[in-house]
Amino acid sequence: MSVNVAVIYYSSTGSVHQLAQAVAEGAEKAGAQVRLRRVTELAPDAAIDGNPAWRAHVDATAGVEVATLDDLEWADAYALGSPTRYGNVAAQLKQYIDTTGGLWQRGVFWDKPATAFTSAHNVHGGNESTLLALYNTFHHWGSVIVSPGFTDGAVYAAGGNPYGTSHAGGNGAPEENVLEAARYQGRRLATIAKRLKGLATD
Repeated sequence: MSVNVAVIYYSSTGSVHQLAQAVAEGAEKAGAQVRLRRVTELAPDAAIDGNPAWRAHVDATAGVEVATLDDLEWADAYALGSPTRYGNVAAQLKQYIDTTGGLWQRGVFWDKPATAFTSAHNVHGGNESTLLALYNTFHHWGSVIVSPGFTDGAVYAAGGNPYGTSHAGGNGAPEENVLEAARYQGRRLATIAKRLKGLATD
């Protein structure tokens, strides 16, 4: 018996998408069934076309399934990812979160582990505040927050963010040490989910 992990994210130019893939890989390595989903793009084409990297990423990930509320109901654990927007959650992911009221009222999120990951242009561009903003949602959901903490060397190697994997996008695509931290975060999430369901873990 396994657990179901929903990795749901928004990414404009690709950094958070790569982190999401790595989180999903880590959860799968821990034996979880994973749904990797992107949220709907809300920005107008004029804004997207004004940034070639944004347009390229939108086109390249058109085949990634769009998240629905069913993905949240299906899951035993959640990993949400967003780039920072002035130290806060991107509107695209926030809009999706704001549609979850019905699930919240039914207690769908209660006692389910949840974690978050992010990317800003630079190291101090709002990474920690964006993660904490996502954790505010988890508090209201009644979920069990599973941050990576300082529980593995991969966290230190990626810059030492105990709140969640973060990436300085101004340095280019996430390097392997950052992706490994994201994989570890996915493994940790799946492992905690198994424990909460009373399943054996390694």
